[in-house]
Amino acid sequence: MTASPFNFDLLIDAEQLVPYLGHEQLRIVDLSRSSVYEQLHIPHTLHLKPNLLVRQEEHASGLLPDEHGLRALIDYLNISPTHHVVVYDDEGGAWAGRLIWNLHCLGFENVSLLNGGIHAWLGAGLPTSSEVEEFKKVNNLVKIDFKNIEKYRIKYDQLLDKVQQSAVQVWDCRTTEEYTGQRLAARRGGHIPNARHFEWSTAINRQNHLKLHPLERTQQRLKQLGFHLDQPVVVYCQSHHRSGLAYILGRLLDWNIQAYDGAWSEWGNRLDSPIISGESPS
Repeated sequence: MTASPFNFDLLIDAEQLVPYLGHEQLRIVDLSRSSVYEQLHIPHTLHLKPNLLVRQEEHASGLLPDEHGLRALIDYLNISPTHHVVVYDDEGGAWAGRLIWNLHCLGFENVSLLNGGIHAWLGAGLPTSSEVEEFKKVNNLVKIDFKNIEKYRIKYDQLLDKVQQSAVQVWDCRTTEEYTGQRLAARRGGHIPNARHFEWSTAINRQNHLKLHPLERTQQRLKQLGFHLDQPVVVYCQSHHRSGLAYILGRLLDWNIQAYDGAWSEWGNRLDSPIISGESPS
């Protein structure tokens, strides 16, 4: 991995990005709704639709794309190993986090989440554009490093084995109603055995332009729920959309975190998967 020409951490604030707008080694990616992007976006931004981030297979609706899909994503992003990618959306970071997870899986780590996304950008009174930028085609596109995928992703059979042996922490970041099984989004409702519940949006400060709450606050809450941040964790939601932000939170907290991209769309639609409904032991 080539070192980034930018001194950006995984999470950056809007003001940090401003001096680099238009830099040829910077790719700013907007995952907001099309209606929002067409009206306004950060200047020199590429719009990306979430369907390029996922692959559907039977009941699982949010799987990591196959090799062809990942190459198509890299081609669309038009990035080389020396680029730095900054990602944002209009919902607090879920789709943006999902793109970052995809990039981490294929071995690209020069990537940052813009804290608060377009809401924080507007809140800071920074310039916007409605123009669609044309980017010069990059010659040396990022190559996929497949050995990274298992580092950040876990499949059904692997997770089932660890759950049955109580060998992993599981973080369910859906709503309480989904977690308890009151709301059905698959054939069966409930949660993975021993999964603890912390809804993804709890980490977002809606009074501060959808920026993240201080990490210390989120860390304390996770510990109160019984999570051990020095032990591995697997996070999931319905389709690994909302857990895109949860994955970022885990990385920011230096947690050894994997995402289960089969998610509840796979686990809850299978008839042989172990399920708990009702409240959790936490």
